[in-house]
Amino acid sequence: MSNTSLAFQGIWKKFTRGERFDSLRDLIPSMGRWLFSSNHRDQLQKKEFWALRDVSFELPRGEALAIIGPNGSGKTTALKLLSGILKPNLGSIFVKGRLGALIELGAGFHPDLTGRENIYLNGTILGMKRAEIERKFDEIVEFSGLSEFLDTPVKRYSSGMFARLGFSVACHVDPDILLVDEVLSVGDYHFRQRCFDKMHEFTRKGTSVVFISHDMTAVGSLCQRALVLRKGEMLFLGDVASAIQRYHGLYDEEPSSENVELMEARLTSASGEERDVFEPGEAVTLTVTLRAVKEIRDAHAAILIHSADGQQIFDTATSRLLANQPLNLRAGETARIMFDLDMNLRGGVFQLAFNLSSEIDVPGVFIFHNACLKRFVMTGQSECSGIVHLNPRVELILPSDSSAAACAVGQMENVVGAPATSAER
Repeated sequence: MSNTSLAFQGIWKKFTRGERFDSLRDLIPSMGRWLFSSNHRDQLQKKEFWALRDVSFELPRGEALAIIGPNGSGKTTALKLLSGILKPNLGSIFVKGRLGALIELGAGFHPDLTGRENIYLNGTILGMKRAEIERKFDEIVEFSGLSEFLDTPVKRYSSGMFARLGFSVACHVDPDILLVDEVLSVGDYHFRQRCFDKMHEFTRKGTSVVFISHDMTAVGSLCQRALVLRKGEMLFLGDVASAIQRYHGLYDEEPSSENVELMEARLTSASGEERDVFEPGEAVTLTVTLRAVKEIRDAHAAILIHSADGQQIFDTATSRLLANQPLNLRAGETARIMFDLDMNLRGGVFQLAFNLSSEIDVPGVFIFHNACLKRFVMTGQSECSGIVHLNPRVELILPSDSSAAACAVGQMENVVGAPATSAER
């Protein structure tokens, strides 16, 4: 393990559902059962469940590892075990070197203290000496961009400001290992980019990074390997491209006919022609017809588009497009959902996923999910490349003695105008 920064070796971790101790009357019996039970470590008791089951991996110095999976799969539990916040029920954890962690918004902060005071508090928790904090204080503040709010209590900070301050402190610990949870997703684009640049810089200098995110583009750009978890179990550990594809295919294995029957799914052009090959900029309608096998309440539909290598490039949902209009169906009733899209994509093969989820259910648990509802092809055009097609036009002004001094060149003939309305389609 000379080159190993950290290792999980056969880790098992369990929790109790609904465990809350509001009084000594509840706490004392629970502690008594735990202390005097002979099998509390490796066997499940009433209401217990395994958050992680026999998970093992190693991370060499200077490598970035992603831990990905649906909500509730055990990703954050793994990070909390690595950081020492939690202890495993079975197995052993090896960590070599100083640890910097950004696991939860507000973790290591006191809400009534100012940003200035919390830099000292959080830095101390992460193992920095006061002299070290004072030496790096200006750098931490500059990186966070929060100098105006440094003397404001952090309880008045937004979630993005929490993330800024937390990451700024964690990355100035000069960690040998950096643990980062999904919290960076709440930051603005420019700060997120600074964070990713910093993490790339860390790996080049030999720091190991463990990164949790649902943003597969970020995972693919930062990490060399990835661990895929589902319901606490390891599904895959290997190269990041294969892991991303495994992640996107998870729900192919989930039973969906118990709740919903898919009656029809069609992609049609603006003229109503059903096909799966389109030109960049075309207006396309996805029509999905569903029949409720069981009663469905307060649900919304979502679509996601992935590239051939598994990168998510677009998603939207009826909860964003149709405010306060959830889908409610009695058993046996049908519904038709139509998404109108302008396919401004470059040439290639794409995969379209569809899901139906309840706004009142546990996040990440779908009523219906099809990870590959449709595959479609965008024709390539030689005048541009990249992920998206932005209908490029160019005007070139040339010096001339004639009255017609300007000439337009390179104009595309198939210029797409403003998006058509539903009625026009």
